Amino acid sequence: MKHPLVQAACLLLLLSAIPAVPARGDDAAGLYKAKCAGCHAANGAGDTAVGKALKVRDLRSPDVQNQSDAELTAIITGGKDKMPAYKGKLDDGQIKSLVGYIRELAKK
Repeated sequence: MKHPLVQAACLLLLLSAIPAVPARGDDAAGLYKAKCAGCHAANGAGDTAVGKALKVRDLRSPDVQNQSDAELTAIITGGKDKMPAYKGKLDDGQIKSLVGYIRELAKK
């Protein structure tokens, strides 16, 4: 029988080899909270300390909402000004879900 510490170490080694599961496309709110709310605020207003310092736009505003889905996708994918690019960090489905969530923010 193996020592319990050896078994635990083997289990940890196996678990660390499992890739992290990305947020599901249907969990747009959780994804937004994790990746966007720090600057854009939970409600999209951009009134966080970081958002104010960076002068981010209110995601609920007509200025943002009048942009096409393709334009919003390009911004999320490639970044804009001081906003980081999420290409390679989020998959296409996650980015699409964020665009949908931004649309929903305007309705709240």
